[in-house]
This record gives sequence, structure tokens and C-alpha cells, in this order.
Amino acid sequence: MSTDADAGSAGEVTVAWRELLDTLRGLDDSFMTGPKAVRDDRHVADGYRMIATTLGVAFDTYLFADPTRPRWLELNSPFRPDRRWGGDNTDAIYYMCPIDPTRRYRISGNRGDSVYFSMTAYNEPSPGAWSDRIVTILRDDDLVIDSDGNFTFEFGPQPDAAVLMTRDYQADPLTGRAVSWSIEALDPPAPFRHSSAETAAALRASAAWLRTMFAIVPLAVGVRNSDSHQLGHETSLTVNDFAEPYQVPDANFGWSARDACYSYGSFDLAENEALVITHRPPNCRFWNMVIWNQFMAVPGVTDARSSVNGFTAAPNSDGSVTIVVSRGSTTHPNSLTTLDYPRGNLAFRWFLADAVPARPEVRLVDVADAPTAVD
Repeated sequence: MSTDADAGSAGEVTVAWRELLDTLRGLDDSFMTGPKAVRDDRHVADGYRMIATTLGVAFDTYLFADPTRPRWLELNSPFRPDRRWGGDNTDAIYYMCPIDPTRRYRISGNRGDSVYFSMTAYNEPSPGAWSDRIVTILRDDDLVIDSDGNFTFEFGPQPDAAVLMTRDYQADPLTGRAVSWSIEALDPPAPFRHSSAETAAALRASAAWLRTMFAIVPLAVGVRNSDSHQLGHETSLTVNDFAEPYQVPDANFGWSARDACYSYGSFDLAENEALVITHRPPNCRFWNMVIWNQFMAVPGVTDARSSVNGFTAAPNSDGSVTIVVSRGSTTHPNSLTTLDYPRGNLAFRWFLADAVPARPEVRLVDVADAPTAVD
């Protein structure tokens, strides 16, 4: 028999669902109007694709996940168009798993052909809020890995840890074996419930997370973003250039990697133009540079070469690396294409660098004058 209290709770989930629909209805304002409005039809379409992508991520994370019945959720993947968001790249596979900070878990797997992998625990200041602090990180060199590449360890209880995220970087994910991950709870699960109150809370957390996502994207191209929220990796950008590289601190916004350095740039290219980017990689475990659309996603992964890394790049004789970015393809061995996107964003990342790298040097040239070979 239902009660008035049950009816009131049922009404709450209806209200929360309609609030979510209102949030979805307004997300396109971020890229259709105002100072960050995108300027080409591809980016308009990408904006709506990004709403669909991040709605799926939000539901996986807040609605369908159960920290007492843990499972890894595919977060970023070069093999899934619906999992390219938030700064993805073609060389990495990320998983995440919401957890309970009071519970214990056993995590195991096999390293495969990974050149760098880790697991990071992040906090969640409030339901649906993005992390503002790295709680702890375990890297591959922190683990006992047997001769077959297998590892296992226990995690928790860990105060403030709300979500785990794995990173697996490959020299070539098309041919390399990805890290395999499994997770099991060492404590009995909570009683099964899909109550209206819990569902309403999950829907509201999803909506809050989406609103923050679209406060970050689309990224600006060639202008200073005057917003004062300082979300994500926002940096003052000059078009066709990179900002100063920086090391991620423990206190940061979003799900950044503490052991990484980043540098972000943007491009705005005519059909006959190219960027010639030269940088000197520091000693590090892994580095790459990727091309993003303005929604921090790599377009057309299987259709074009949109990234280069320390294993695939052809270096110059002095150890530096030159990359040529254009709307089409060139004959340079480190040629990258925007897939005819006229504008978008660029991202360098370096893992376990022995020092913060120097700022990459950029020249805008006629594509006919771009180098065709390494120096």
C-alpha cells in the first residue's frame, strides 16, 4: 500500500527529471550565443553531439553506478565516438568507477603493452560537482607486477575518495594490448534500492555535472576567455600559439593528472595555411600532441592522423620534434590534419617529465612553404 510520503517522493523524481530536461534545453546556449558562440556548422553539430556524449557519461556516473557494486566504466576511448570528450586523445583509454570512501576494494589487472598507467582517486565536493582535489594516485611503478604483467592491490577505506580513474597510455592503441582492469568490493553491498529519492538525487547530480561541463566548453580560439570561473584547463590563449606549459597541482579542477604537464593552444587556419610547431621533449615517460575541436574532442580518429606521440614522432637531428598541422595532409613525417576544421584547439601533455617543458615554438606559414622532412 502506498502512502502520502511515497507519493511525495515519487513527485520529487518527476520534478528532478523535468529539471534535467530544463538543463538540457539550455546547454546549447554555451555554443550558440554569447562570446563563446562557435562560427561554423561543424562545431554547431559537434556541440549537440557533445551534449549527447556527456549525458551518457553523466548517467553512467551518477544514475547507474553503485559504489557498493563497483564496475569500471569506459570514460575515454579512441574506439568509441561517444567517449571522446573532456580532453581525450587517440593514444589513451580511461576508465572510472565511483566508490564509497568508507569501503574496501580489491583491484587487479594486467599491464598489457601500456607505456604508462595509473589510478587516481578524486574527491567530490558536492553531488555532481567536479573534483577540486586529487586524493591519491597509484602509478605502475608503485605496484608489484609479476613477470606476466599481472598486478593486484587493495584500496580503501580512503577518506574523501569519491571516484577512481585509470589512465592507460599506449604507443599505438591500434596494435597494443590495453591494460585490463577488474574491481571487486570487499564489503557486503548495500541493500538494493531504486527509490524515487535516490533517483531524483542522481538526476540532479547529472544536471549539475552537465552545467559545469558546458561552462567549460566550447574552448575559446584566439581570444582571452573573460569568464572568472577558472574551470578546467582554461588558459589565456593567442590564436596559432601555445600557452606556457604547467605542472598540475594536487588542488585542481576536474580530473587532471597530477604527474602530467600540459600546454594548450588554438588554431585558426585558412585552406592554404599550416602551423609549424617545434618543441624539445623533456625526459619523460610519455608525451603527445593532439588536435581537438572546440569541445575538447578528437574528431575522425579512424579517418586521419590527429595526434603524434614520443613513440611515433620522427625527431630532428638535434632531438627536437617538428609537427606540421594543416587542414589537409602534408608529406612531413609528423604531419597532422584538422580534417578540414578551420579552427579548434591543440594540446600537449607530458607524463613524469623531469622538468616543466619549454613553451613550444609555432610559426604560421603557407602550406606550400611548410617543411617536408625532419631537420
